[in-house]
Amino acid sequence: MNTLLLDEQLHRFLLEDIGTGDLTSESIFQDEKTEAYVVAKADGVVAGLAVFERIYQLLDPSVSMKTTLRDGDAVTEGDHVLSMRGPAASLLTGERVALNVLQRMSGIASMTRLAVDALGDRSIRVCDTRKTTPGLRLLEKAAVRAGGGLIIVMAWMMR
Repeated sequence: MNTLLLDEQLHRFLLEDIGTGDLTSESIFQDEKTEAYVVAKADGVVAGLAVFERIYQLLDPSVSMKTTLRDGDAVTEGDHVLSMRGPAASLLTGERVALNVLQRMSGIASMTRLAVDALGDRSIRVCDTRKTTPGLRLLEKAAVRAGGGLIIVMAWMMR
């Protein structure tokens, strides 16, 4: 994944969501450190773990994340996806952007895996298209790959 492009997009996401700051979190929490957990709400395929972590690295490098999963791993409802530790204000400030990205990418990966599994023949490949959500192409294509799909760079040739 192009990390320069990814960082640029994540900066835009955070700027749009946070604006001039998270006044609620900043006014309630001073220096409190806490832990937070992400738990799967449905069966599926996880995708976007590194992006989730990168959001917090950009927001507050003191936030740490631990997971035993990798993109493409299956999860069952109730599974522990990841844990985080850091300043409470930072965890709350970044949670909406980070969770939205993780949920979107995991949803795409899960639907891709359903299509791959429904075919029942690994010689048949499920491929992505260029028809992605504006601004989310990089993330959506990574999610297709995590779900077992094939990323098409150029799907046609001129004669």
